[in-house]
Amino acid sequence: MKFIEVKIYTSHEGIEPLTAMLMQKGIIGITVDDPADVDDLMEHKKEYEWDYIEESLLENKEREPVVTVYFDDTEDGRKKVQDLKLAIMMLKGKEMEGVFGWDTSLGRLYAEDRVVDDSDWKDKWKEFFKPMKVTENLVIKPTWESYEKTGDEKIIEIDPGMAFGTGTHETTSLCLELIETYLKQGQRVLDIGCGSGILSIAAALLGSGPVLGVEIDPDAVRTARENVQANGVGDLVTIQEGDLAKDVEGEAGLIAANLMAPLVIQLAPAAAEHLEVQGVFISSGILLEKRKEVEEAICQAGLKVLEVREKGEWCAIAAEK
Repeated sequence: MKFIEVKIYTSHEGIEPLTAMLMQKGIIGITVDDPADVDDLMEHKKEYEWDYIEESLLENKEREPVVTVYFDDTEDGRKKVQDLKLAIMMLKGKEMEGVFGWDTSLGRLYAEDRVVDDSDWKDKWKEFFKPMKVTENLVIKPTWESYEKTGDEKIIEIDPGMAFGTGTHETTSLCLELIETYLKQGQRVLDIGCGSGILSIAAALLGSGPVLGVEIDPDAVRTARENVQANGVGDLVTIQEGDLAKDVEGEAGLIAANLMAPLVIQLAPAAAEHLEVQGVFISSGILLEKRKEVEEAICQAGLKVLEVREKGEWCAIAAEK
């Protein structure tokens, strides 16, 4: 399906009057890219519940703010684009008249339009997902790429689909390293918040017993099940739709959770309850500045921290019951 994408280049001060004008015209599907928002996030890091910012946003903070809207690629859609361009010119005229204050600049207010195909958006990210060796023995390979196995490498075939998780982020590689270190042959494994199923598949390939992956997002559940079958571990790995550990029964020798710090804190008591004695709880997705808070929650749940591994701004924790 084709759309007309209209990018309007403005200034930080121009975003509010521009979006107000768009909404007055009944245009509500608006995307705002303002580098000042990234600065605000970084300055108030401890006040927000976020754990990941796309690196490309940090690399080009001097770019112009851009407001983007979309129209159907039809005769009516093309007419709406021309009407919008006229309205932008009128907004620029108001700026020059001092309507918003003589010291206020709305930037270029330049509108750039192009026809795009939504299939381009869906597949563009695949160009950047390549085979990657993430631990001593594990290689993550997208299903559409070729890779020549060497030595004892174990290949995880992944198509993330609409699920979060190509496996190449530091949080996932940290989790995989700890699984490789602490997993005992034949152990039952719980993968809480399994996403595209990478940790569940890795555990099975490394010699685990039965693996249960639990995921709340139905799209991710479907993707994870497809990945499990593609890797030939369907006899060991079950993917179940559920909320954290609420729908899980029994104990496991290893529990993995690549989530975010608040969710790891919330999960810690349930993880302790579902661990066998001397079982290991591996948690990741934790910013370094939240490490102490997560460690305290894990210890309060009755677990002993074995080690903490760090990569970049992230850490992963292994703890024993």
